[in-house]
This record gives sequence, C-alpha cells and structure tokens, in this order.
Amino acid sequence: MHVVGTATDAEQLRVERLLDAQAKATELFAEVESRGIIAPGVSERAASDAIRDLAAERFGVQRHWHKRIVRAGPNTLQPYRMNPPERVIEADDIVFCDFGPIFEEWEADFGRTYVLGDDPVKLRLCADLPVIFDAGRAHFAANDDITGEQLFDHVVDLAHRAGWEWGGRIAGHLVGEFPHEDNEGDERYSDIIPGNDRRMRGRDRLGRICHWILEIHLVDREREIGGFYEQLLDLG
Repeated sequence: MHVVGTATDAEQLRVERLLDAQAKATELFAEVESRGIIAPGVSERAASDAIRDLAAERFGVQRHWHKRIVRAGPNTLQPYRMNPPERVIEADDIVFCDFGPIFEEWEADFGRTYVLGDDPVKLRLCADLPVIFDAGRAHFAANDDITGEQLFDHVVDLAHRAGWEWGGRIAGHLVGEFPHEDNEGDERYSDIIPGNDRRMRGRDRLGRICHWILEIHLVDREREIGGFYEQLLDLG
C-alpha cells in the first residue's frame, strides 16, 4: 500500500518552508542595505515601497501578511499598532523596518534596525537588539514549559537590565502558513504577552506544532529613539 505522507513528513515540510521564508527575508534585507534604500532624504513610505518592489523583483512576493513598516527618528518609539505621521529620514536617524512578506504561501516576519551616522547611543541600541534576542531565545530553549507571559517578562527584564525601556505591547507571536491568524483562536494564546499562561511548546487548533516569532522593541523615550529586531524564535 502506498502511503502519501505522515504527520512527521508534514511537520518537516512546515519547518523547511518557514526556514526558507526567513532565509529569503534575510537575503532581502541584506540587499536593502547594500542598495542604500534606507538613506537620508527618503521618506518612510518611499523606503517601504522600494522594499516592497525589491521583494517582488527578487522573490516574486506579491503580498505581505501585515502592514509594511519603516519608522525613523521619533517614530521608532511607536509600537506596531500605531500609525504615526510620515517622516523623511534624516542624516543621523535610527530607522527600523518590520515586514511580513509571503513566500510561496509561507509567512516570514522580519525586523531590522539601521543607524545613519555615528551617534554612540543609537549604535549601542542597535547592537543590543540581537544580543537581547539571543538571550531571550536561549531562555526559551532552556525552559521546556515556559509560557508566553513568562518569556515576555524575561525579555522585558533583559531590556531594562541593558538600560532600555520596552516599546511593544507583545514580544512575539505564532507564525505559519498564510493566513496563520485563521488557526490561532484566542489572541491571548497566540502572542507572547502578559496573560498568556499557556505553555508555548504546544499545538495549534489544527493539531500542528506551534512555531513562534520573537520580537524585541527597545526604546529610549527621553532621547526619542527606538529599535526593533524580529525573526523566528524556535527554528534555525
């Protein structure tokens, strides 16, 4: 008898596709940097559109599963749900990008921060983002029964110990096949957020293994600067 595939095969395919989507997003933003898309005199909208067009040109991306974000200067203080007035990037700005491109029906969610100029505080903020991400990921890996609210509390504490405030409402979320929101159910349990007392290493409403994005949003409200870093938490 011919067996089409097993649950293990299906999960392996999901893992491969999610990692492939992230690899393409990584390549996309390396090219964003090499092409100088984030530059003084460019508006946030123009930069966002240029990245959208580059994703279409390089990878055939036609859709993004959430709004495309490029934020510069004081706008970097604003969390995802806010829509601050558009700003033109200045010569000494800190700028972050948050994009959710869909690669062949698989979601990526990717955030990176860029510093224009040589301001030491902005450079330190930018450098701390991946350090805190890696520390959060290590904490997740070391705690099999960790809940969403426990990981949230941990990364917020890491931010404070590094001398930054926390800028976001959440610290990450589930990710998967587009549109993953259809399979999430209660939003509280699909985000890394206070109130999510459910074990993160679980399964979604369709019985599939949960895969997570971790996002780090650090801010200094006095200096009106922020930075953002985001990618897969449990894979890669």
